[in-house]
Order: sequence, then C-alpha cells, then structure tokens
Amino acid sequence: MRHTSQIILSRKALAFNIDFLEKEMGSDVLISYVVKGNAYGHGLEMYAPLAAATGRVKHFSVFSADEAKRLYNCLVEPVPIMIMGFISHKDLAWAIEHNIEFFVSDVLRLQEAIKTARQLNKKALIHIELETGMNRTGVNEAALFQEVFPLLQAHREWYHLKGLCTHFAGAENIANYVRLSKQKEVFSDLRRQFEQQNLHPEYIHTCCSAAAIRFEDMRFNMVRIGILQYGFWPSQEIKLEYLRRHNLQSFNLKRVLSWKTEVMSVEKVSMGEFIGYGTSYQAAQDMEVAVIPVGYANGYSRALSNSGRVIIHGIRAGVIGTVNMNVLMADLTNIPEVKPGDEVILIGEEGDCEVSVSSFGELSNQLNYELLSRLPLDVPRSVE
Repeated sequence: MRHTSQIILSRKALAFNIDFLEKEMGSDVLISYVVKGNAYGHGLEMYAPLAAATGRVKHFSVFSADEAKRLYNCLVEPVPIMIMGFISHKDLAWAIEHNIEFFVSDVLRLQEAIKTARQLNKKALIHIELETGMNRTGVNEAALFQEVFPLLQAHREWYHLKGLCTHFAGAENIANYVRLSKQKEVFSDLRRQFEQQNLHPEYIHTCCSAAAIRFEDMRFNMVRIGILQYGFWPSQEIKLEYLRRHNLQSFNLKRVLSWKTEVMSVEKVSMGEFIGYGTSYQAAQDMEVAVIPVGYANGYSRALSNSGRVIIHGIRAGVIGTVNMNVLMADLTNIPEVKPGDEVILIGEEGDCEVSVSSFGELSNQLNYELLSRLPLDVPRSVE
C-alpha cells in the first residue's frame, strides 16, 4: 500500500558533507557521526548503512541503548557505536558483550559497569563524562575525587578508558560565550587531574557540530558531529562565523533529505468562503485549492498553518487554512492545470524553487533539529 508521503536520501549530498567534515576537522580527528533521534529524522535503518557504505564513517554515536541496538542490527559491517545518554543497568551486559561504548555520567553507572564487566569477564568500554557547567549530566569534581578516581584505580582490569568528554551548553550562540569559556577552563583542569592519576583516555572529546566549528582548540582527537552531516548548520551564526574565518562569500552544505507527497484532490472555492477548520483563511477571490494528504500527524507542524510553503510544478505555493491532523491545503492561484497525483515537494527543490528545513524553522519558530526529528518513523525512506 502506498504511504501518503516519502522521504528520499541523497548519496551525493552525504558524500559532499563528509568531504567537508573530513577537510575541516583534519585527519587526526576521529569524527563520530551522531545518529540519535532516528538519525535526525532521516531514518536510522536507512541512513546508517548508507553512511557506513561510504567506507569513511568510522564511528557512530546514539543517545540510548535501544538506539544502539537498532544501529547494531542494521549495519552490514560492524562500526564502533557509542551511547551518549540513557542506558539502564540491565542493558549494560548487552553493551559490554557487543563492544558498545557508553558514557559514564555518575558513580552508580560506573559501579554497575564494573560489576557487570566482572560478571562477564570482559572489559567495559567507557567514556567518563564530566560536569563542567551545563548542569545536566556528568561527574562533578567532588564525586570525581571522592568516588570515581578510587573506583577507576581499584578496578583497572574491568574497563578500557575509551574517552573523557563533556558537552557545551549552547555553542551555537555567541551569547553563551562567558559560560562556554568557563566550561573550557573546568574541562582542562579536570583533564589534568586524570593525567596526574595516571589515567589516560584514548579519546578526548568535547565538541558537537557547533562547537567543532567555533572552537578549533577543543576538537582534540575526536568530535561528535550531528546536524552538519545532514547538510544543515547548527545556526546562522555558526555559518557566518565559518564564512568569515575562511574568507568566503558563500558556502552551502548539501541537504541529504527530501520529503515528497502528491495532490490528493483539487477543489474550487468561491470568493468569501472559509477554507478548512474555523475561519483562519477566507478566500479573497474564486480560487482552486490543492488538498494534500499530509498533516501534523505526519510531521508537518500545525504552526505552519497559513504560513508554510510547498512546491508544485516547480512553483512555490502557500499553505492556507489550518494544518489538519492528516491534511493540508495549498493555494493554486498561480499554478495552472494541477491534478490529483501531481508531485508535491514538502522539503526539497525543483528548478530554482526550494523549500528547506530552515525555512520551516523561520516560519514556525522551531529548530532544524526539532523539525527533522519529528518526522514520523512510518514514513518510508529510500535512497537515490
């Protein structure tokens, strides 16, 4: 049965973005490709094998153990996987048995990891996450000296210290400069404490996409790249900073994802009639309207009512009326001869017209990240 819409991933766009990342980060920096949130809405089971097939993706990161299992099961050849967030104690055995790396963000997880590793007679692959000022997750300085260092010293045979890391609290925004500068100082101080304890992590990593562009000095030998690989900048501010630093007038990443559907029906509406639910849009003239079988249940935000854009016949059309659960309407005033079955581009381009995810964000006050990750799991994904 045909779904109401489909998502298409571009091999060429992904290859372009990987080229950019490898050149920008340098050969000495391992790029961990972050595929949490269903690969930022691109579809984990479709996107991850596509990325791995390039032969250039040497490391993946996910948020949780369930994402790690999905990723592990869909890869043709094994690629190292790191869990940056949630992993229950009962899932530690699976992670250790399958060589899955994971963040240790508190003393209890470290204790359980050591206990489980001993039971399995196999080392846990751990990354110690440090609390440096984000106040979300991470081991703080007091716990580090009182409990974490003693545990690490006493149980060296049950873990491999794969990494030492932290996360910056909003690197995409210069308004956070003072807070981030303090985080950099705290991390550097705590890192020295590890060296003094004769604890030497294989990787040091602090940077997400925004921080990797903004803080070249904090890339160390590993970065965690999410939004950039999919062809989006973390913010316009980060893009402008990159252009300024490289003395470029323009440079664009390539959007990997396109989202398409088709016209369900074409309706004639008389001047003065209201369109859709309520009275949010009144026809100012006799007009034709395309009914499109995608709504907020399908990932098209209700906030785009009377403001979104779609492309039909290579022409941009405005979304009119309230976006319904499963349907939206588009104004065909400037687009003649539209009929049921004609292609509708929700995200993508045709000719000189483009509807980007960032344009969604500007129209609805939502982030690229949020809009992408809300694309439903059941929308079919394919590769071209």
